[in-house]
Amino acid sequence: MTAPLPDPAADATEAVRLDAEIGEIDWTRPAPGSTRSVFEAPSGPLAVVSLGDPRDPRVVLVPGATGSKEDFVLMLPLLAAAGFHVQSYDLAGNYESAAAGPADGGRYDYPLFTADLLAFLRAGAPAHLLGYSFAGIVAQLVAAEHPELVRSLTLLTTPPDPGNAYRHVKRIGWLSRFLSGRQGAGLMIWGIRTNKNRVGPSRLAFVRARFASTRRACIDDIVHLMKNAPDAAAAVRAAGIPVLVATSEHDLWPVRRYALHAERLDARLAVYRTGHSPCETTPHQLVHDMLRLFRDVG
Repeated sequence: MTAPLPDPAADATEAVRLDAEIGEIDWTRPAPGSTRSVFEAPSGPLAVVSLGDPRDPRVVLVPGATGSKEDFVLMLPLLAAAGFHVQSYDLAGNYESAAAGPADGGRYDYPLFTADLLAFLRAGAPAHLLGYSFAGIVAQLVAAEHPELVRSLTLLTTPPDPGNAYRHVKRIGWLSRFLSGRQGAGLMIWGIRTNKNRVGPSRLAFVRARFASTRRACIDDIVHLMKNAPDAAAAVRAAGIPVLVATSEHDLWPVRRYALHAERLDARLAVYRTGHSPCETTPHQLVHDMLRLFRDVG
């Protein structure tokens, strides 16, 4: 007798309940069973964390500016338990990948970040790819140029507009055209350090400490890049890659901007009742929606 299929609505309700029960955790503590390694990328050594059986289908989670692989510590066990080999790495110039970056006198640019991601994907099986915030822009560029390496694409609170991606940020987006990359980076760092995200004490201590390793020049350059975001939506859509646009009610950009971006990508849209970091605050709901996307691939 065939077992009944799980009720997606019931699963979603359970995910909401589990997310509500998340309390304070030690963000420096790796996910149980995970392993650390170093990947020699074109820009230099990248710090990597992996969890799950390497023979299982692959998931790659890429953090954004000022972030790190630890941002996904709650997601790794959920994806591994669902039968996936999950990997994440710190972007060049960020946290434990601070030694990676451009040659002397060079700048962190889109070719640098896309070359690193492309090399990482080529080093293993094609992957379900998640790009978080700035990394979602990079992930779209890679998916557009090399769709054979990307089984599905999740864009997590990724800036939804090309060009000056900051122009539609709630309340202060109009200021972005007057700020240089360094000034914009300073504003972002100030917001994180002063806990405008309203995170718990253990999370705040970790993100503040992480700044000691992250290169300020990298943050400045990334903010400049986000003010000049390329438009890869048409190419990603033409590639036929299943896409999930995941955001939140209290993200930096209005939900309507994400809805427009999802429409351009012919993507699913998921909206959570949280802020800019669903990977930290609603990981069960995010993984639930990602697994639904993965099932579309087969």
